[in-house]
Amino acid sequence: MNESLDLAVVGAGPCGIAVGAAAAGTGLRTVLFDRGPITASLLNYPWYMTFFSTAQKLEIGGVPFTIPDSRPTRRDALAYYRRVVKHYGIEVRQHHTITDVARDEGGFRLSVTRRDGQAFTVQARAVAVATGGFHEPNALGVPGETLPKVHHYYHEPYPFTNQDVLVVGAGNSAVEAALEMYRNDVRVQLVHFLDRIDRGVKPWVVPDITNRLEKGEIPVHWQHRVAEIGWNEVVLRHVETGAPRTLPNDAVVAMTGWRANPRLLRALGVSIDDDTGIPTHDPDTMETDVPGIFIAGVLAAGHNANKIFIENGKEHGGRIVAALTQSGAP
Repeated sequence: MNESLDLAVVGAGPCGIAVGAAAAGTGLRTVLFDRGPITASLLNYPWYMTFFSTAQKLEIGGVPFTIPDSRPTRRDALAYYRRVVKHYGIEVRQHHTITDVARDEGGFRLSVTRRDGQAFTVQARAVAVATGGFHEPNALGVPGETLPKVHHYYHEPYPFTNQDVLVVGAGNSAVEAALEMYRNDVRVQLVHFLDRIDRGVKPWVVPDITNRLEKGEIPVHWQHRVAEIGWNEVVLRHVETGAPRTLPNDAVVAMTGWRANPRLLRALGVSIDDDTGIPTHDPDTMETDVPGIFIAGVLAAGHNANKIFIENGKEHGGRIVAALTQSGAP
């Protein structure tokens, strides 16, 4: 395939779609490529979750996010972002994996592999990497973590009914999973290396989880970490004393967060801070220290995935497109 683009966007999540929406009508020949379907990361969210952000804050490109309630559900968001793609006529190549990006005379050459195995290259004057922060989970790093009873995604409580389940973490995902399982006949417990729930837990959820913990309805093991996972038990260890504690266990739901994979950026020579994981970039244009390579969304937050969400990451698209149009492209 011999195709030439002005802008290739790697990733078709909300922030990648925001780049495509910003480019619509500018004359920039823009295509989004994703190794999965549109908004693949949202598909892995809990099936019945409600967003922290209001619908208005999640809007892209002026397309109204109209729902009866102020905060959208996962299902609302999946429908909305597909409507944005359709509204702007954004071209999305689903199930197209970018395996390599290399410089050439016209800008960059992208190596693309479709899910049927067909490989081809695409030329692009500029590339925006919007691959998100959900490539691989933050591992517990303990024996037994690879057992099939360990889950880094949580969808719904029903597979765990009448079982002993340990939820690892005390952020939004962990707390909401624990509450939902508690209300669906799961013997759920919580473990966290600190002595409190995380500050970012949704305000309307805090009283609920606090009451459940104080009443002992959801047992919690503060200042403990998972030390070992067996088929029928889990061993915890106190972070200060090292004292072990063994719990009966059928499943572990490890809500320990995820991290981005900046492989393409590193291969292109983009500088990435070792401590923060943040790629070197101009926040006004989102262009990295490799001219023509831009970043959008969670990648700009490095290791701190809680710093950038859809509601602020969506602004990156406008900055990228403005930088390209002002510089004379196409």
